[in-house]
Amino acid sequence: MTTNVFLPGLLRSLSRAELITKMRETTSGSRDRWPLSSVIILATTLVFIAFLVKLISETKKRRSGRGGSSGGYKLPPGSKGWPLVGDTFAWFGAVASSHPPRFVKQQAKRYGKIFSCSLLGKQAVVSVDPAFNRFVMQNEGKLFQSSYPKSFRDLVGKNGVITAQGEQQRKLHGIASNMMRLEKLKCHFLEDIQLVMLRSICDFPDNQVIVLQDVCRKVAINLMVNQLLGMTSELDIDNMARHFSDFVDGCLSLPINLPGFAYHTAMKARNNIVSKINETIAKIRRLQGSAEVGNGVLGRLLSEESLPDEAIADFIINLIFAGNETTAKTMLFAIYFLTKCPRALKELREEQEGLRGHNAAEAEMLTWQDYKAMPFTQCVIDETLRLGGIAIWLMREAKVDVAYQDYVIPKGCFVVPFLSAVHLDEDLYPGALDFNPWRWLNPDNQEKRNWRNSPFYAPFGGGARFCPGAELARLQIALFLHYFVTNYRWTQLKEDRMTFFPSARLVNGFQVRLNRRSQL
Repeated sequence: MTTNVFLPGLLRSLSRAELITKMRETTSGSRDRWPLSSVIILATTLVFIAFLVKLISETKKRRSGRGGSSGGYKLPPGSKGWPLVGDTFAWFGAVASSHPPRFVKQQAKRYGKIFSCSLLGKQAVVSVDPAFNRFVMQNEGKLFQSSYPKSFRDLVGKNGVITAQGEQQRKLHGIASNMMRLEKLKCHFLEDIQLVMLRSICDFPDNQVIVLQDVCRKVAINLMVNQLLGMTSELDIDNMARHFSDFVDGCLSLPINLPGFAYHTAMKARNNIVSKINETIAKIRRLQGSAEVGNGVLGRLLSEESLPDEAIADFIINLIFAGNETTAKTMLFAIYFLTKCPRALKELREEQEGLRGHNAAEAEMLTWQDYKAMPFTQCVIDETLRLGGIAIWLMREAKVDVAYQDYVIPKGCFVVPFLSAVHLDEDLYPGALDFNPWRWLNPDNQEKRNWRNSPFYAPFGGGARFCPGAELARLQIALFLHYFVTNYRWTQLKEDRMTFFPSARLVNGFQVRLNRRSQL
């Protein structure tokens, strides 16, 4: 789980072509009301107005002495790119590929590890420098603040740990960390996660064809609503999964609240999710002190913390959103990489079969001691997060003029620590594009592997916005791998590749044919 995600503030506006494509997608179900020609005209007009406003704003800043070196600021070297759009096309072209850092690595080779570019009509400072990235993360709330598009802010709510700023963010982050600290993983989550796995992935028949991306998404939402809301009803979980799918689709959409647009559908889904959370709050209060309350985070939040109901709803939505994305995609990418590396899959399976409880249909569940006896599994998780972590960059904005080395970054400037470029740096990780979980057994990499503090490996972010659910996410992923690899062998049916725009995914969903190992 991560709160830094993977949802950049750079998407406040999009290129004309991207806007038209998005409008086509989001109006596909209602073309009788929104003809394509009208959509194109509206999208073109909105883009033109947005760029015009930005151009006028930037011109005023330059004239008032706030526009970079001409106003007395020494920004890192870089290029301005094309008029208006700057480097936007090159940036998103790289991000949509299987190698997101391609553009920033080219720029870093030319200008240095901290460079300037123009994104969506605005000046940005981009970093592939581990020390500067850590400096930005450690100064969250002091020198820098997170930045998100309007649609995202509206949907996740102002009271969530992702979007809150300053003292409110610190308070909510502390509550989330308390809810998911290590001893609570042992007491409240370990058994519940395994029950979800047994119910979700252990009953596929022999020769079943699945799209693993869809399966992982359903497993993740099942885990989150079970652990956060205490839901176990299949009907409730399916309804929440459907609402949440609509919710996620609107997070990076145009904020147009009219029927037929993704944002409108997502806002309706949000209202349904909030209603369900409020129903659960009312039920927990009626049953306060009863064993029926269960172990959900919501129940403990009500008994241990004092937050208004509106803030509680936003808080839970934030955790579902962040946890669902991180867990689902890492499960998926782990199986994808293991499929391409039979040696690693063999070693992982042998480790898991060596634990008691490997026959999920008959034996006892895994214990905390079993979980701690998975050293190679942890290497697989770390390598998956290094290669396919969904928080490929962070989007920050300078709160004040920031001096760093010989540069001054002006207030309001975008600052983008590009974490993926560090994770895929050949100087830090020889054979950086290869899936090599054994690299994490090398004593020379142990300092890098400290994902809480290392500037070289930050899959869960850092500083004040370090993901409070990092340990929970790793537990979920490890248990998923245990039950999947000990129950099945599989054959990939269609070639696939990763992409990271508009979100991390496999372009064909990773279609596989399962064979039950008991049948082999």
